[in-house]
Amino acid sequence: MGLLEDRVVIVTGAGRGLGRGEALECARQGASVVVNEFDPATGSAVVDEIVAAGGQAVLVEGDVSQVDVADRLVAVAVETFGQLDALVNNAGILRDRTLVKMTPEEWDAVIAVHLRGHYAATHAACGYWREQNRPGRMVHTASTSGILGNFGQSNYGAAKAGIAAFSTIVAQEMSKYGVTSNAIAPAARTAMTESAYGEIPTTESGGFDFWAPENVAPFVAWLCSDAAGDISGKVFGVQGDTVEIYQPYTSVAVIENDGRRWEAEQFTERIGSLFDESGIVKQAEFMMSKLRYSMSQR
Repeated sequence: MGLLEDRVVIVTGAGRGLGRGEALECARQGASVVVNEFDPATGSAVVDEIVAAGGQAVLVEGDVSQVDVADRLVAVAVETFGQLDALVNNAGILRDRTLVKMTPEEWDAVIAVHLRGHYAATHAACGYWREQNRPGRMVHTASTSGILGNFGQSNYGAAKAGIAAFSTIVAQEMSKYGVTSNAIAPAARTAMTESAYGEIPTTESGGFDFWAPENVAPFVAWLCSDAAGDISGKVFGVQGDTVEIYQPYTSVAVIENDGRRWEAEQFTERIGSLFDESGIVKQAEFMMSKLRYSMSQR
């Protein structure tokens, strides 16, 4: 038996890339899968693939940032399979551009699909779990572009940073209902990442394809299972054969003024101790250079 036997899982953006891998792995672990995809052709192909392998799946097409589509995901899960046990929020797009060149439409589109899409699906799922007094599992898709920052991705990074915070807050709010909420910051070779990183090598020494999107799926499936029921409010980095855990923003140095209000000019002399004590540099940094595992040579 698989980890998700007799479970029902929604996966958004499941037509290709990470979402496809997650949907297939959840099905392989025994789950019935509600496949959400904006493009019905690619979504139907994943449903057919799951059914051909002996699993159960149904397609709900549409833009998950639309509340009626998100609500329909939960309704179809319950009507078709009798329940909902887990939600994997994966759907996303890129509109990379430096801020001064970015149009309002490019900003709005990315924020809508990622951040509003996470809200809409999570809102629907959590409403169901609260009303039914059922436990649930949620996996949200953040990114190192959000928790670290990446050049040319202010829209995408802002959305992904918001998703990491969103997941942490939802974890707190839903804990009393037995619902967990975690986020992943995955790295894989997909159509989206090729636009950000350029061509990514497809093989690694020894034959293991480190950047294959399917590598992310097993950990996502595990987070959807009962085995992960005591883990919530965390952000994990997932790529290749590795899983990392990210520590939230933490205060690492402080300056105080002996119980008196600061005078602005005092900071000229005092602020340096914050950087000296913490080891943080004053200037803007290319934070993606701090990644343990990088898709490109930087």
